[in-house]
Amino acid sequence: MQIELDGKLLLVGAGNMGLALLSGWIARGLPASQVIVQDPSPPPAALEFLGKHGIVSKAAVEPSSTPIAVVLMAVKPQIMADVLPGIAGHVGPKTVVLSIAAGKTIASFERALPAGAAVVRAMPNTPASVGRGITVAVPNAHVTPAQRAACEGLLAAVGEVAWTSAEGDLDAVTGVSGSGPAYVFYLAECMTAAGIAQGLSPDLAQKLARWTVAGAGELLHRSPLGADTLRQNVTSPNGTTYAALQVLMAEDGMRPLLVKAIEAATRRSRELAS
Repeated sequence: MQIELDGKLLLVGAGNMGLALLSGWIARGLPASQVIVQDPSPPPAALEFLGKHGIVSKAAVEPSSTPIAVVLMAVKPQIMADVLPGIAGHVGPKTVVLSIAAGKTIASFERALPAGAAVVRAMPNTPASVGRGITVAVPNAHVTPAQRAACEGLLAAVGEVAWTSAEGDLDAVTGVSGSGPAYVFYLAECMTAAGIAQGLSPDLAQKLARWTVAGAGELLHRSPLGADTLRQNVTSPNGTTYAALQVLMAEDGMRPLLVKAIEAATRRSRELAS
């Protein structure tokens, strides 16, 4: 799906996620000339990409008569309050502000932007850097169908997109998918350690864990079957997988532990938002 915007796109912040999005947009045919980047000190990878496509990053972008269709806020939440006042001048009646900053509510943007500003708050995750992210987005009451479609097209450049009408859902989304990649990486760490404990060399144990987690994820991605069915398909009665699952699926096993972990992440997301 090619990205088409009725005006310029202002990307504020060219860090890891900002660069991942920009790479996806360019790959989907968005002209580099349509993108404006505001970042006083982009990291080396971003500088290389921007230079390759003839995009100059500026510490500050002065408002102009050129209409801005989308302002994408990809700066760290802790500096958002310092950056937002300078962005307000770019927000016109047809501009939508799309934020991927964790913990920054729609209300906080509405207070800093012109009255009636269209705002979409989104929560992506780090697999966006390889085009396999999942983003959940919520619009405010001023977002038009065309603006929603534009935001979906931009977010879909790095993976799947889902929408919710309840902003409070984003706390749980943060707990499940925003923080979720770290849980999977930790699973690979634990599998590596368990393999070493059973006598494997560290290199072999790490390779087995990495490829097993990556391969199972790809199978889950491609298969129309649910995770429970895929699990059952691997489990022979009284076999090795069955023996392992008796431990993982015990009352004090993996499920209650993950429920507690995601509850903690969700609670922390609410605390940060308040």
